[in-house]
Amino acid sequence: MQFSTARKTLLTLLADGNFHSGAELAKTLNLSRTAIWNMMCELKELGLEFNAITGKGYCLIRPLEWLDETVINSQLNPTAKNLLTALEIHDELDSTNTRLMNGVASSSPSSGLVCLAEYQKAGRGRVGRFWQSPFGGNICLSLLWWFEDQTAFSGLSLAVGVAIVRALHSAGIKGVGLKWPNDILWQGRKLGGILLEVSGEAHGHYAVVIGIGLNWHLSPAKAKAIDQAWVDLNQITKGSPPSRNQLIALLLNELFQLLSDYHKRGLMAYIDEWRQWHCQAGHRASLQWGDKLMHGVIVGVSDEGLLLMDCEEVGIKQFASGDLRLRFDE
Repeated sequence: MQFSTARKTLLTLLADGNFHSGAELAKTLNLSRTAIWNMMCELKELGLEFNAITGKGYCLIRPLEWLDETVINSQLNPTAKNLLTALEIHDELDSTNTRLMNGVASSSPSSGLVCLAEYQKAGRGRVGRFWQSPFGGNICLSLLWWFEDQTAFSGLSLAVGVAIVRALHSAGIKGVGLKWPNDILWQGRKLGGILLEVSGEAHGHYAVVIGIGLNWHLSPAKAKAIDQAWVDLNQITKGSPPSRNQLIALLLNELFQLLSDYHKRGLMAYIDEWRQWHCQAGHRASLQWGDKLMHGVIVGVSDEGLLLMDCEEVGIKQFASGDLRLRFDE
């Protein structure tokens, strides 16, 4: 879904982070100054922060980097270029995952379809949780891939975590860790997450949508709604985060390399590296599913990607992800 021409033009003018007078903007868009003010208020609802100063006009507090298909494609490696079948960039969506899953339901798109959004109205994490996605402030990326059977994508969410860490390292982001089964952490705070959704087909094939959300720059207003310790790339880099287009290209390079032969290599090709970045081992934690609650110490992860927890009640036990909620006790 794309914005109206007026809103897109206004954002394009303001993207440089400089002041633009209300009169100038009104003349360019052929609107009243009141209409410009109303549009600025709409931008605030999207999570964009701006200054409005009499005699100077409006400016975004943070310059806006638009997602750009040409820039992204120019930084893809040969494997990614070969396997990418289409790249969609939307101004606004409910969710990039939902967009691709709906496409699977209505047709049979090829593997390698990628969907990006500047803004998500209903971004989702695990167990139906809402994912904060201010306009131009996050990486909201989904990728569709087909597998022949369920065993071919076993443990994929953990392998995707390794791919994300590799991409972040290539962008100069150090200190990243992984929390089972699909969280990306930085010094114990949540930087991003992975959401895999699967659609089984009558002919036996399975469509897997890999959703990735990374905090690039969250405004204080949007951050208030987050109920856990969080961090964004702007904080990590002290105000100099990597380009979103560059980071998306790095993510796609790693993801397509992973997917190119995952049906042959599986999780075993990534599990040792996943354990290297695992930041839970040895920590006390609480694990809840439904109305049941267990306490214990995280031991590690099995070769199959199951969580190993030394539970106070029953000793060492294995857990699949499902609808579990895992929290550190510290």
